Amino acid sequence: EEIPGAASPAGGTGGLPLLAGHPLPPGRGGPMSAGLEKVLQAVAGYLSGRGVPAATAWPAGPRQEREGPLVLVSLRGCRVEPSGFQNYLGESFDQEGGRWTECYGKKVRLTLGLDIYAPEKEGGDMVQSAFDALAAALLLEGPEGLDLLELSCGETARDGGSRRLRRP
Repeated sequence: EEIPGAASPAGGTGGLPLLAGHPLPPGRGGPMSAGLEKVLQAVAGYLSGRGVPAATAWPAGPRQEREGPLVLVSLRGCRVEPSGFQNYLGESFDQEGGRWTECYGKKVRLTLGLDIYAPEKEGGDMVQSAFDALAAALLLEGPEGLDLLELSCGETARDGGSRRLRRP
């Protein structure tokens, strides 16, 4: 799902913007929303669409018990970084107006948590297979509009609260 009013970073191709809001001329105030929950939903949707079962870590309602692995997408960090001269991000084509508009704002570096959960009874092989599929989905292509800078994983351990194996 594209975030309404969002502009892709300079050189990006759209689809999953890093910043949401409206392109504004420098020095002008206006509505701006980080839209981070939509980024998490978009990443979970991207993974699910590539055969990696995924959901956001904090759903609105109770999550149903699953027999297989599940990747939970969460936000672990958010750092605002400087962009170009006077926060210039580039240009965006306005479909309604039929013209290019300049976009200003800041770049954001997100650290996402992609925790893999799998039933204990299946052992660590299911967790490893899920990580392999996750890595393939992110390293070969990745969600449009996001640049993957690093992918790492921790050790698989038993999560006592959920009776599942977990690999952060």
